[in-house]
Amino acid sequence: MNSRLKDRLVVITGASSGIGEKIARIVAESGGHLVLLARRKDRLKKLSDELQASHSISCTYYELDVSDLDAVSEVFTDITENFDRVDVLVNNAGFGIFRNAEEATFEEMQQMFKVNVFGLIAATKLVLPKMLTQREGHIINVASQAGKIATPKSSIYSATKHAVLGFTNSLRMEVADRGIFVTSVNPGPIETDFFNLADTSGDYVKNVQRWMLNPEAVAQKIVSAMLTNKREINMPVWMELGGLVYRLMPSLFEKVAGNLFRQK
Repeated sequence: MNSRLKDRLVVITGASSGIGEKIARIVAESGGHLVLLARRKDRLKKLSDELQASHSISCTYYELDVSDLDAVSEVFTDITENFDRVDVLVNNAGFGIFRNAEEATFEEMQQMFKVNVFGLIAATKLVLPKMLTQREGHIINVASQAGKIATPKSSIYSATKHAVLGFTNSLRMEVADRGIFVTSVNPGPIETDFFNLADTSGDYVKNVQRWMLNPEAVAQKIVSAMLTNKREINMPVWMELGGLVYRLMPSLFEKVAGNLFRQK
C-alpha cells in the first residue's frame, strides 16, 4: 500500500501479467487510478473489470504493442488528452532471448531494442510534456541487473538494459529541478513468464530457481517508491553488491563468477 497514490493516475506498460499486473493490483489497493497497457486485450479487460469491482477506482486499458511507435504515439496522445494529469508512468514492458551473439537473429535483435529501448523512450517522451506542465510526476523504468552485470548468452538483452539505464540516468538529471522523479528498477531473475521465451530450454531457470525473486515482492518495492525521490531499486541485495565488485574489478569478477554466468 502507498497512501500517496490516493486518487493519482498510474500508467503501466506490460500490465497484463507478471510484475506489471501485480503493480496494478497494489496501486488499486492504494486507491490509485490506472491506465493499463499491453498486447493481450482480453487479460487487460479481465484485470480492469476485477480491480474496478474490488476497489473504488477507475481503470482504463488500451491494447498496445510498444514496439510499434506509431501505436505508442496514438495511445499516449489519447491518454494525455483524455486525462487531466498523469502522475506515474511505469515502463515495465520488455522481453529477452538468451542466445550467444552469433546465434541471435537480426529480427530478435531489432525486436528487443524496439520493445526494451525505443518503446520505453517513446512512452516517456509522450508523457513528459504533461508532467512538466504539472511540475510533478514520476517515471519508473524497469531495467535489470543485466544492465549492470554483463553475462554470456545475454549480450543483446544486456545491451538493451544498459541503454535503459543510460537513458534513465541522463533523464533524471535533465528533470531534477522540474518536479519530476526518475527511478530505475534493477531486479535479478524474477519468477514470471519472462523465461518462457528467454530460456526455452529451461536450463537457466533450473540452475537459478533458488535465487529467483518473488514478483509480488518486486511489485511492492516499486509501488512503495512511487512519488518519492528514489534513484534506484536494486534486488536482490547480494546481486547489487556483486555488481559493485564487477564495476570496481571487472576482470577478477568475470574470472571468478564466469562459470555461474554460463549456466544460462
